[in-house]
Amino acid sequence: MTIRTPAGLLAAVLAADPARPLLTFYDDSTGERTELSAVTLDNWVSKTANLLVDGHGLGHGDVAAVALPPHWQTAAVLLGCWRAGLAVSHSAGEQVDVAFSSADRFEEQNSPEVYGLSLAPMAMPLRNPPEGVLDYVLEVRNFGDFYGGPGADPDAPGLVHLPGGAAVTHAGLVERARARAEELGLTGDDRVLIAAPTRPLDWLLAPLAAGASIVLCKDADASKLDARASSEKVTRAL
Repeated sequence: MTIRTPAGLLAAVLAADPARPLLTFYDDSTGERTELSAVTLDNWVSKTANLLVDGHGLGHGDVAAVALPPHWQTAAVLLGCWRAGLAVSHSAGEQVDVAFSSADRFEEQNSPEVYGLSLAPMAMPLRNPPEGVLDYVLEVRNFGDFYGGPGADPDAPGLVHLPGGAAVTHAGLVERARARAEELGLTGDDRVLIAAPTRPLDWLLAPLAAGASIVLCKDADASKLDARASSEKVTRAL
């Protein structure tokens, strides 16, 4: 079957080996190490999609702002939005249907529903969220681990509010991910260390397109990277 959505990329990895470590996250500023298998990440993604569809009635034609840094929870939010068929916006201040934001970007959000993420170790909730901000971690846990709603339309927008008003479809995101994976030389046998993550295309979608597993680092301590690469059996560093 031809994969034409970001949600399909995760589904393919899940079908190939659900127990394999898919995303290992380090935060050297806090000492956090969180490892998610394909099935565990998929559960978070499904919960997020169910929150959007069952909790808010959102789907095709709706837009989610994702104002979050590279993080394992960001991966769950992005893939959850795409599984539910939404488009994602990374632009500040645009009118959207729902927003997911770190605490330092709450005021940028122009949405009737704002979910805040503390991004703290062990998926700890926010401390004293401001009025009108819902705690993503607390809210998403109320939803099921399996998503049975409508799938994403490959030809619908998956990324919007790009410069000049451009958009990229769900299928277009997959095409970009595959092209980037080929450019980087990634394969399904790779375990990729990403010490200075920037675009989701590089730290999330391209590895998924290749079937590679990811070691994602936040505030990476350069003195620890060689030992980390060895202990995590890294085959490639980006």
